[in-house]
Parts: sequence; structure tokens; C-alpha cells
Amino acid sequence: MVVHPSSLDLSLAALFAGWAMTDEVQRRLATQGFGDLRFNDGVVIQHVLAAPLSITALAERMGVTQQAASKAVADLERRGLLRREPDPADARTKLLHLTEHALAAVEATRALRRELQEELVAEYGVERVEDARAFLTAVIGRYGGDDAVRARRVRPPR
Repeated sequence: MVVHPSSLDLSLAALFAGWAMTDEVQRRLATQGFGDLRFNDGVVIQHVLAAPLSITALAERMGVTQQAASKAVADLERRGLLRREPDPADARTKLLHLTEHALAAVEATRALRRELQEELVAEYGVERVEDARAFLTAVIGRYGGDDAVRARRVRPPR
């Protein structure tokens, strides 16, 4: 059965629009030398970006086991996105820090997201884009997602 995008309910239209825009960001990141990045890398990066963290604290914030966090960290270290350094307050603890490559990827991603929004404004108009953003933001609040966004703890539903 063929499904036309115009027949989607609001939740799926919003979800798929976000995925389409994220796919476009990923495609453009690859052309800028960040082809090694995956969307899920951002789940870890967003927490370490706020401040250096231990793996234990990262696991807690992400709501995963320490083993799952360790596995993700090892992969990001191997790919040159994270490094571990001793905690100045407790040398037994290692803190996770973003590398220059990861920080450059964050900046590139932010710039590309702005670029996509500017393209949408050019095509559909500032009022329509702002209305859509404001509406979707209100929906997030309506269903209790504000705190998760503020705390960088947005995850797919269970």
C-alpha cells in the first residue's frame, strides 16, 4: 500500500520531517569531512558538550547502564571524538572531553541546521516556518517534553 505524506497524522509528519532534515544534515556533514559521524553520536556528545563527565555520570544522564555508556565512549574515542583525562578533583576518575574534531562537528552541525532553516524560510516564508516551529514547540510542552529538551535527555519513546 502506498502512503502519501499528506495522509500522515501530525505525529508522524513531524517525526518524518525531522528525520528528513536530519538525513540532509548528515549528507551535508559528509561533504564537509564529517562522514564518520552518526546521528546517535550526538546523544553522547550533547552531554559532554555541556561539561566534562565521568562515564558513570554520562550513563546516569543517558538513562543507560554503565556498560552501555562505556561501549559508546570507546567507539567515540576510537573515532577521535572523545578523550579521557584525569579528574582534577579525583585522579582515580577519568572525565570525558570532546576533541577538536568533535567540537568542529558540533559547530558544522549547528551551521547546517541554520542553513536548512534559512532554505525553508526562503521557500515558504518566515511566518510559516516560525508558526510551524512555535506550534511544534507547543506540542512538545503539551505532552511534557520541555524538561527533557532542557536537560538534553530527549530519547525515542519506549
